[in-house]
Amino acid sequence: MAQLIKNGAVAVDPWKTLEINEADTAESIALPAGDVVFPLAVWQARKAEIIAARQRIGLLLQPEDRVEDIAADLASFAVIAINFPKFVDGRGYSTAALLRQRYGYAGELRAVGNVLHDQLFFMKRVGFDSYAFTDGKNAAYALEAGFRSFSDTYQAATDEPQPHFRRRA
Repeated sequence: MAQLIKNGAVAVDPWKTLEINEADTAESIALPAGDVVFPLAVWQARKAEIIAARQRIGLLLQPEDRVEDIAADLASFAVIAINFPKFVDGRGYSTAALLRQRYGYAGELRAVGNVLHDQLFFMKRVGFDSYAFTDGKNAAYALEAGFRSFSDTYQAATDEPQPHFRRRA
């Protein structure tokens, strides 16, 4: 079970992520009950069915998924999870920044996959507010060490729209 950091604390994750096996398709997979994070393919294939059956909806974006494809649907999602399949794949940072800055997404933005404590400071800067760690990772240590990489920032970002020289004045 994944560990979750949310709102500056280790938290229990109420969301289940729907995984598509090779035998399943987006059109035929059974939709589980409860709070579910759906892959983009399932959302695109069964959007009306998902909206009709749920109060809260989550969406899982992969690095190759385009934000523009879901821009009109952003109000439907309580959480958007962005997958980081590898440490070296930084496309999720751009996706998060686009969601927050260009499209004004105000819901929960969650980093999932290969999330490491070294990345948390930078993930927060682009708009992530929750972080799911895989088994074997220590969320308590990540919470302690991950957000204190730097004492101050110079550049403007999603979490601090004013650059340092403007804040000093």
